[in-house]
Amino acid sequence: MTTEAVKAKAPAGSARRALVGRLSWGLADQAASSMSNFVVGIYVARSLGVTAFGVFSLAWVTYGVVLNVSRGLATDPLVVRFSGVPEASWRGAVARSTGTALGVGAALGAVCLLVGLGLGGRVGPAFACLGAMLPGLLLQDAWRFSFFAAGTGRKAFVNDLVWGVALVPAMVVAARVGSVAAFVLAWGASGAVAAAYGCLQSGIRPRPTGARGWLREQRDLGYRYLVENVSLSGASQLRAYGLGAIAGVGAVGAVRGAELLLGPFLAVLMGLSLVTVPEAARVLRQAPQRLGVFCLLLGGGQATAALIWGGALLPVPDRLGELVLGDVWQSASQLIVPLTLGVAGAGLGTGAAAGLRALGAARRSLRCQLFASACYVGGGLGGAAVAGTAGSAWGVAAATVSSSAVWWLQLRSALREHSQNPIPEVRTS
Repeated sequence: MTTEAVKAKAPAGSARRALVGRLSWGLADQAASSMSNFVVGIYVARSLGVTAFGVFSLAWVTYGVVLNVSRGLATDPLVVRFSGVPEASWRGAVARSTGTALGVGAALGAVCLLVGLGLGGRVGPAFACLGAMLPGLLLQDAWRFSFFAAGTGRKAFVNDLVWGVALVPAMVVAARVGSVAAFVLAWGASGAVAAAYGCLQSGIRPRPTGARGWLREQRDLGYRYLVENVSLSGASQLRAYGLGAIAGVGAVGAVRGAELLLGPFLAVLMGLSLVTVPEAARVLRQAPQRLGVFCLLLGGGQATAALIWGGALLPVPDRLGELVLGDVWQSASQLIVPLTLGVAGAGLGTGAAAGLRALGAARRSLRCQLFASACYVGGGLGGAAVAGTAGSAWGVAAATVSSSAVWWLQLRSALREHSQNPIPEVRTS
């Protein structure tokens, strides 16, 4: 082997090792986050009982919706335009992006606070406490994406560990109080501790005064990503409510049970999602001709892994399944095949979605997401009307696979446009 060949091979090997390292930190971070969320859910459920846990879940779901708003406006544009850029550009963007997250938390937190004070009863105090905690919670999430944009996923993992450690004493105190509001405060306050630690990790102070400028500069991406994110979470909620109305609450429980069986794999997908867009953005800047192949490998790998996981669940004996899910196992096990196909389709589409976001093709990705959300709701509810729970699962699977094809068609068109007119998407000021 010539000296030149050795030199060429070494950087390629180093790049692959760096990529594997970043992906590994993404999985580790999601594992830490998912585990803490799981433990919190179990602990609160055992401490409060079914009704109070339902109130806590309402606050949790509301946080999820607000989180999607913050990501669309603050951190999604950040990872698209400031992944792998010079540190000075990254630091300036992070200061404004995290300031935007704080601003979203303050604005929507005030709304939650007012709603909570107006509602009263059991639900009101929980929402009021959530409103007070939202700025810190959204800032903590913004630090995670900021670190992954910089390729330092280890810091995101450490930040989530800090949150998990802070949760322990906070939950113990909340259990002694014994109210939903106390648990919401404990959960939110520990997240605020991690948010404050993120400032120390990065050495960056969030700039809420820069939020208006950030929203103005990123409006071509941010507002489309906002609609995209909210439509995704909204479609899931509409399908669940509609399924309960058409086929009964038991149908919702069966679907949720099947989703729990795929839970570990879904956690892997969520972990990868933290790094797929930053990595696609790096590929676009370093070797734009390889972006399509990267997205195909990414989506194909996720789809294949989903099929393998679902196939491994099929031979699980009823005794073991009932040990995990109890009476839910019998109905949930019948949905493994369609749910696995749906997750595989979603995984395949994720590869194309990462490419569209790396290209900054927000109009195309928004179009795809709105189509996918409409198909998801239509397939899920139409299938339920025709064939109950199983029909809903198959309808969602068909909708997800069809939507994946649309994602890839849009990516192909976007790649063609970019090759003909490679306008740089990075803003370094």
